[in-house]
Amino acid sequence: MTILENGESLQMNKSKKLYKKLLIIIIAIYVVFTLINQQRTLNEYSKESQKLAVELQEEQEYKEKLAKEQEEVNSIEFIEKTAREMSDMYLPNERVYIDAGL
Repeated sequence: MTILENGESLQMNKSKKLYKKLLIIIIAIYVVFTLINQQRTLNEYSKESQKLAVELQEEQEYKEKLAKEQEEVNSIEFIEKTAREMSDMYLPNERVYIDAGL
C-alpha cells in the first residue's frame, strides 16, 4: 500500500463515519418528531374523552329527570296542575284570585 492509497482509504473511512453519524442524527430527529406528534394526538384524545365523559354524565342526569317526570305524569297532583295551568280548569267550590296588577 502506498501513501496515496492509505490517504484515500483514510478519507473513505472518514466519509463513511460522517454518513453514519448523519444517518443516526436524521433517524433521531425523526423519532423525536414522531414522539411529539403522538403525544399531541394522545392529549387531544384525552381531552375529547373527558369532554365525552362530562356529556355522558349530563345525559344520564337528564335521563333520570325524564324518568322521574314520567312517574309523576300519572299522579293526580300532576294532572290537576296541568289542568289548572293549561286549560284554566279548577275544582268545584275553589276560589280563584286573579291579580289585576299583571
